[in-house]
Amino acid sequence: MYLTGFADEAAGALPDQIRATQELGWSNIESRKIEGINIHSLDDRDFDRVVETLAGSGVTVNCFGSEIANWQRQVTDPFEETLELVERTIPRMLRLGTKMVRIMSYAVLNDSEGKVPEDQKLEERCRRLREIVTRFTDAGLTPVHENCMNYGGMSWRHSLELVERVPGLKLVFDTGNPVSTDDFAQAPPRPKQSSWEFYHKVKAHIAYIHIKDKKRIPETGKMVHTFPGEGVGDVRKIVKDLLDGGYNGGISMEPHLSAVVPDGEVASVEEIKYRNYVEYGRRFMKLLEDIGHPWLEIK
Repeated sequence: MYLTGFADEAAGALPDQIRATQELGWSNIESRKIEGINIHSLDDRDFDRVVETLAGSGVTVNCFGSEIANWQRQVTDPFEETLELVERTIPRMLRLGTKMVRIMSYAVLNDSEGKVPEDQKLEERCRRLREIVTRFTDAGLTPVHENCMNYGGMSWRHSLELVERVPGLKLVFDTGNPVSTDDFAQAPPRPKQSSWEFYHKVKAHIAYIHIKDKKRIPETGKMVHTFPGEGVGDVRKIVKDLLDGGYNGGISMEPHLSAVVPDGEVASVEEIKYRNYVEYGRRFMKLLEDIGHPWLEIK
């Protein structure tokens, strides 16, 4: 088991992302954005600098947090755009020695009234995902699908549909996404999903995990992100079950904490973001200790 995280939530600049990772005693980053640009979309010169900066740092990129088929993209968009991004991503992963890439299954379709139609073009989604997965696996790389704002995130049943129809597809399970997402396998008015139920149903297909947690503010009804184990994402229960079962893969932090400067404190938003990320990692390591899986013993 190893710990990692979306270090762009600590800082935009790669040297500061590395510094936050090293401060936690970790050696991996799940690379998403560097200076606000996804790692697969940097121009060649800036990517060369990424390679140079990582070299000799002791920190490696364990996963590309890509935008491939993500919630910003429609299944009705030209497929060539997706394939161009895949073909740009593969050589960069190979150059960095990165074996895993986070993908999705395109945005949920809405009709002209903002409603979610029953027809979500599943066959087309699966056709595209089969091609995406094949291109990565042919290169010796592992694509993992996240339960986010996409077809697979609509419910655990939707995720299993993709696994069944797309050979070789594995899952990255995000603990915090279900609790603020409608269960689209249920009739309206739909309840929110249960993180524990979603996890339990897809557990056999999980190759990677994202740690995120949320709770609802009673006065406003608004969902806010919390430190791990302080929300309703069943983080403690899920991680314990996973590790008790012998899981030995990556666990990646995705805090999404608000970078708000406390009243009276002399600090920048950037400094607060950095502190939040490091504190999030420390609290997760304390959670591991509390559930009987101290990180230093098994890293």
